[in-house]
Amino acid sequence: MSTSKKISLKGTEHVTMPGARAIGPSDPHQLIEISIILKNRTTLPKPGEQDRFLSHTELARTYGADPAHVDRIRQFARDHNLQMLERGDEVLRRTVTLAGTAAAMEKAFSIELTEFEYEHGSYRGYTGAIQMPEELASIVTGVFGLDDRPVAHPHFRYRSTGRAFGTRSSNVSYNPTQVARLYNFPQDANGAGQTIGILELGGGYRPADLRDYFQSQGLQAPQVKTVSVDHAQNRPTSAQSADGEVMLDIEVAASVAQGAAIAVYFAPNTARGFQDALSTAIHDQLNKPCAVSISWGGAESTWSAQSMANLDQVAQEAALLGITITVAAGDNGSSDGVNDGKNHVDFPASSPHVLAVGGTRLVASNGAIESETVWNDGPQGGATGGGYSTTFARPGWQAADVTQTGRGVPDVAGDADPETGYNVLVDGQQMVIGGTSAAAPLWAGLIVLLNQKLNRRLGFVNPALYGIDQTRGFRDITMGNNGAYSATYGWDPVTGLGTPMGTSLGQALQGTAAAVPTQVQRKESAHAAASR
Repeated sequence: MSTSKKISLKGTEHVTMPGARAIGPSDPHQLIEISIILKNRTTLPKPGEQDRFLSHTELARTYGADPAHVDRIRQFARDHNLQMLERGDEVLRRTVTLAGTAAAMEKAFSIELTEFEYEHGSYRGYTGAIQMPEELASIVTGVFGLDDRPVAHPHFRYRSTGRAFGTRSSNVSYNPTQVARLYNFPQDANGAGQTIGILELGGGYRPADLRDYFQSQGLQAPQVKTVSVDHAQNRPTSAQSADGEVMLDIEVAASVAQGAAIAVYFAPNTARGFQDALSTAIHDQLNKPCAVSISWGGAESTWSAQSMANLDQVAQEAALLGITITVAAGDNGSSDGVNDGKNHVDFPASSPHVLAVGGTRLVASNGAIESETVWNDGPQGGATGGGYSTTFARPGWQAADVTQTGRGVPDVAGDADPETGYNVLVDGQQMVIGGTSAAAPLWAGLIVLLNQKLNRRLGFVNPALYGIDQTRGFRDITMGNNGAYSATYGWDPVTGLGTPMGTSLGQALQGTAAAVPTQVQRKESAHAAASR
């Protein structure tokens, strides 16, 4: 057993949730699973510094965890009466899973686990920082699972049936394919041979609903696979639950990319669940998603430093693998739902290694866009998120567009106002749903169409999007605000570069620098060509 002194793990500090109260110590006999994240053995290169995308084998060998570090955590587990649950991908995902009693966890990490109650339920947590032996703290970047508070919200909004006087209402709604046509998505591509991954932290879908929905649209029902992360399952309940998020994501993505398979990663709504879901998705060598859509998040101020750092690290690995991550920018305007009088942006949309997607209000007639403005239906109706990160510095590819020093959010936008929302089927009920949750899978669908058209993966596409002549690829949104910020010409912290002109965007990206396809990508391209 290690005899070195213990030190605090940087970034693991927790405070009690606002409004929560302690109701007593956690049961010392309850079994807990945790994920320990290890450092990359070599510092990750910035996107663009590699001349090609990496295979998972190459990533594991060069940037995965050091196998010796995995062994040290294995010994740590033995020393503290914890069990290491061997998965076989510890080096690739840099993630070691340990299980044990609450009492053993408390002793191992020098914390006190407490049960808390808050407005919407209860959670197990700790205050202060996790501690580990000094020689292990130097190789560990995060410990997740000791605290199981909910960390994220789904960014979808039902159309309101009775709106307050003075707010905008509309009888406009669209099928996802109609939105794709309005945005001129390529009609001669369908995403064949590719997979869109979708992260869900709750809710579920019913296969019968998907069959009925796509049949009613005159479309082929998608091939949907469910992947369980940290024991979470596809558990549909009612239309007024997170099922609305799950069905919206699947129905939008699969409608606009009819040839793509869908893999849904269900995970608990905890810091560990979110971390493990993204890591599992980008390292899934069975389903091989080339685009991952995330419609869950929360204000940066509500996340721990270790969560933001580690999720961003996984997103950076996704970039090296050629995987595009599209993330909803939030539905609560420039405050992001935090009532402290300050501006906040949503995470993980604020990660500089994802494509953050904001929201618009889209009005069309006779198959053409009549007007498109910022989505803002007021405090109760919701508004697109956007602003500047206080955690992540402005990346180089935003330097010409963003004047502030923080990473600007969002990068792009799409129809999100529930008053001009999407027709979906949820638990047998026809509904109209919006939110930036709809715009993120819409963009994921466009990404796989463009991958097919360009015969290569776009991967981390942000530098290319900011580098092209933006009038060729985007419809600039210049009217409206999300509270503190207003739309203007060019990039703005409300709708980013704008909404897509899909076919033109693909043509503009044709000449951008591309990573050399790996052997895996060539096989995918051949499959896609054969499917057309």
